[in-house]
Amino acid sequence: MSLLEVKQASLHYGTQVLLDKVDLKVEKGQRICLLGRNGAGKSTLLKAISGQIELDEGQVWIKPGIKIARLEQDLPEADDVSVFDAVAAGLDKAGQTLIQYHELLNHPDDIDMDKLADLQQKLDAEDGWMLQQRVDTVLSRLALPADKFMRELSGGWRRRVSLARVLVTEPDVLMLDEPTNHLDVLAIEWLEQQILNFNGAVIFITHDRQFLQNLATDIVELDRGLTKSWHGDYHRFLEFREQQLLEEERHNALFDKRLSEEEKWIRQGVKARRTRNEGRVRALKSMRNERSQRREKTGNVSLEVGSSGRSGKLVAELEGVTQNFADNTVIKNLTTTIIRGDRIGFIGPNGAGKSTLLKIILGQLEPALGSVKI
Repeated sequence: MSLLEVKQASLHYGTQVLLDKVDLKVEKGQRICLLGRNGAGKSTLLKAISGQIELDEGQVWIKPGIKIARLEQDLPEADDVSVFDAVAAGLDKAGQTLIQYHELLNHPDDIDMDKLADLQQKLDAEDGWMLQQRVDTVLSRLALPADKFMRELSGGWRRRVSLARVLVTEPDVLMLDEPTNHLDVLAIEWLEQQILNFNGAVIFITHDRQFLQNLATDIVELDRGLTKSWHGDYHRFLEFREQQLLEEERHNALFDKRLSEEEKWIRQGVKARRTRNEGRVRALKSMRNERSQRREKTGNVSLEVGSSGRSGKLVAELEGVTQNFADNTVIKNLTTTIIRGDRIGFIGPNGAGKSTLLKIILGQLEPALGSVKI
């Protein structure tokens, strides 16, 4: 039986059609990837399923008792909330009790014993000890520092926190919007394994083709408000989609040829108007309307970068660059030259200093030591 169903879902923003009578069934064990161009409505569909936005038409049916959790695309705030508190917040009421209990334990010299006893009673009633163990387990698996503040973490580590907050709820349906954004290679591999071992259903959006190929059991492509569904992996889906597009082009070419012939016929003059068939005229009007409603396939981007006079091959020169954050040295005595035509990939674990190095090269951040010549 389905865990949830989207039935005849329609949603418009002005003249833009995002969803046009879309149907979707999600069953336990499925790992469904939503594909489509930016702005095609993928994130919108996830929001409709989770109840964050209302549909213009149609409905979302969710099996009673089913728990849904959604990982949003945006990073959590770099604020003064601790990692433990940010993760426990995903547990609603019991999570708030855990947060208060954790805060008290972090100040042993000024602890309110009566309040501590009250919180312990609440945790007993809410099965909070099991939930605390679940939080601790997820934090350990993602190697997250429980007592660090969110403002102390890089974007990649904050992404791990948002993942932990979703996973700790142990949902029946897990919805992930670009889950690999900001994650390092090891974290992506860990996430893949977690999703493969997940007992419920997963709906995810990704532009990472390897991640998609490794995980998806089903693919649903959103294209001009409509959906194409495929049971199988990404490579086979590409073959299927190519065949569908060729068939669509063939059908449109035949239709346009017939429409052109009918337009010539209607303009033949007095003799033709005297003898014309009224049924044929009505058919032509219908064809005109159908052609006006056609949603053309969006073309590929053609990008050209113009340049004025180039000063030479040298782009940037770094000499003895060192960068520290408090006691943490992320870059130490780096000397390198970047020349025109280089294609350089920065790899390393989250928090290793990749984004910091990029900002230094771009001149957006001054290094603690060393020099940068642009």
